[in-house]
Amino acid sequence: MTEHVVEPGLDSSVTSVGGNERLTSLTGGVLFVLLGLIGITVLQVRSLLPEHLLLGFVLIPPLGLKMFSTGYRFVRYYAGDPVYRRAGPPRLMLRLIAPIVVISTVALFVTGLELWAFGLRFGSIWVAAHKWSFVIWLPFTLIHAFSYFNPSADAAAAELSGKAPGGAFALRSLVVGSLVAGVALALASLVYASPFVYFGGG
Repeated sequence: MTEHVVEPGLDSSVTSVGGNERLTSLTGGVLFVLLGLIGITVLQVRSLLPEHLLLGFVLIPPLGLKMFSTGYRFVRYYAGDPVYRRAGPPRLMLRLIAPIVVISTVALFVTGLELWAFGLRFGSIWVAAHKWSFVIWLPFTLIHAFSYFNPSADAAAAELSGKAPGGAFALRSLVVGSLVAGVALALASLVYASPFVYFGGG
C-alpha cells in the first residue's frame, strides 16, 4: 500500500486520506493486541471460554471501526474521488484477500454470537461453523495484519510519544471510544447466563 506521512498542520480528519490512514493504523494496532489476547484463550478454549467470550465482545466495536475506515476508503477510491485515487490502492495481494478476511471475520463473530446466545440448542453445526470460520480466517488475517504491522506500530508510537498531529484528537477519541464501548458490551453480556459456557463449549 502506498504509505503517506501526515505532517503537523495537515488535515487529519476521518474523511481525509491521512486521517483515514491514521485511524485505520491505530485501530489495527488495537486489534492486533486484542486478537493476540483472544488467541491465547483459543489455546485452552474449554477452560478459558468465559474469557474468550468476553474478549470477543470487546473486539466488536473496534472491529466495526476498522471495517468502517477501510470500507470508507474503498468506496471513495472506487467512486473516483481524485484525492483517494492519487493515494492509490492497497497492494494487489491485499486487495485479493480482503473479501476473504471480511467474510470470514463476519462468519466467525456471527457463529460465536449464536453459540453465546443459544448454546447447542440448534445443534453442534454452529460449533463446526465457528471452527471452520476460524480455520479460514486465521491465515488470511495474519497475512493482512503483518502486512500493515509497521504502519500500525508507527502510528501507535507517534501517539505514545506525543508526536501525532495536533488535529488527531478526534481520531484518538474514536479509537478509545470503540474500546470503551467494547468493554461496556462485554460487561453487559455478563447479565445473560450463556448456555454455551455451561455446556463447556460443547
